[in-house]
Amino acid sequence: MDWPVQKTIANTVTMMGKGVHSGKPARLVIHPASAEYGIWFRRVDVTDRNNLIPALYDSVNDTRMCTRLANEDGVEVSTVEHLMAALAGTGIQNALIEIDGPEVPIMDGSSRTFVQVILEAGVRNQDAPVRAIRVLKEISIQFDKTIATLKPSETLEIDFSIDFVDQAIGRQQKTLEMANGAFVRELSDCRTFCQRKDVDALQSIGLAQGGGLDNAIVVDDGFVLNPEGFRHADECVRHKMLDALGDLALAGAPILGKYVGIRAGHRATNMLLRELFSTPGAWEMVVCDTAQTEMLPGAHIQAEDIRLSA
Repeated sequence: MDWPVQKTIANTVTMMGKGVHSGKPARLVIHPASAEYGIWFRRVDVTDRNNLIPALYDSVNDTRMCTRLANEDGVEVSTVEHLMAALAGTGIQNALIEIDGPEVPIMDGSSRTFVQVILEAGVRNQDAPVRAIRVLKEISIQFDKTIATLKPSETLEIDFSIDFVDQAIGRQQKTLEMANGAFVRELSDCRTFCQRKDVDALQSIGLAQGGGLDNAIVVDDGFVLNPEGFRHADECVRHKMLDALGDLALAGAPILGKYVGIRAGHRATNMLLRELFSTPGAWEMVVCDTAQTEMLPGAHIQAEDIRLSA
């Protein structure tokens, strides 16, 4: 093999956790997959129809509180973004994920647990070249106060800005090149966040039943309710960057481009991918050389890296 190669997880891993919306436990198993397979989910609790769901942007059917995927038979799996970020951030291009319910477990609200089990299981090289989607011209979408943009770049870079009224969060901005294990060390432990009033409102109508201080940062009128506080002073914008990486991974291959998000979320990133792929001349698929592959999110990481953010 004279080219950088695709990767899959070296050993099957199993984990248990609860869904943030239903509060019900789910069993999730990540299996190695062959080269060129991509990332697929299988709902093992569904046996009367096709239970395979591709982890692709055009399978997204809901982005209101998380990213939800569905196949043509209506079989769904939601809250995929943190796991997708972990797979992209550790350089896994091929995997089969089996799950016995409709939600990926929320774990601690970040990608850290997923990254830990992937790195502990190991990563295996495969006999196929790494392909990436190179952005050729700027693409942007805008609605309300949200803007999301993809620009040409030699590497994947994420630039994110948020602005919340609650002063516990306020305005935050961060730019990070997703190379040399930056995702694992700087973003993977950053938890989702919300306001207490929003949690109360959702739970009053039967949603967010599994949400709480063990899997989210909860703020209330300028105060962080979690006893341990923030893991990083700017943990909230870092989590938005984590989400963006997970949603961008639904492109089906690593992206060589700069993502700029201003008050963006799952909806904006999915709309942006749909705009990119529907715009003639906006992108091309390339076989990565060694220099390009070494700048992708999964390069130059090892199991010890996750402990730096523990």
